[in-house]
Amino acid sequence: MRLLRGGPPRGVRRMLLRAPILAFRAGLGGLFGERLLCLTHIGRVSGRPRQVVLEVVDRGDEPDSFVVASAYARRSQWMRNVLARPAVRYQVGRRTYHGTAVPLPSADSGRRLADYARRHPLTAEELMRSLGHAPRDSADYEALGADSEHGVPLVLLRPDDEARGGAED
Repeated sequence: MRLLRGGPPRGVRRMLLRAPILAFRAGLGGLFGERLLCLTHIGRVSGRPRQVVLEVVDRGDEPDSFVVASAYARRSQWMRNVLARPAVRYQVGRRTYHGTAVPLPSADSGRRLADYARRHPLTAEELMRSLGHAPRDSADYEALGADSEHGVPLVLLRPDDEARGGAED
């Protein structure tokens, strides 16, 4: 994950990190299981569909809902786009859902990020270090998750009511 150091990726780093999008487009999303998802959101300036592959931090409380992290807080383009236009499409494995992106409240975001760090300590530590953060314990992860301006806030992706139980294959 050292590819992320120094801000949002550019050039070759960006190409390498965008490779999973090509896998999802080729119908190979099943290779990632439920660990990664492909989020399609609408650009706030262009109005065109944009895609990003994100790591699933947690499952939501509702069926087919997932929680993802915004590594660059509100500076992240996809985060800014879903705040402006929360209607999204997301693909997990081979299933596609039409839904809504909802930023989690600070306390819930912090709790879930700390829980993720407990379940995946090496991945969480390396990711946070590559982003310039140095959390030492669960409280530090909670603080990072709760800070929507400079930390790593979380977003819940939940399917629309009519899509629930009827995801596209």
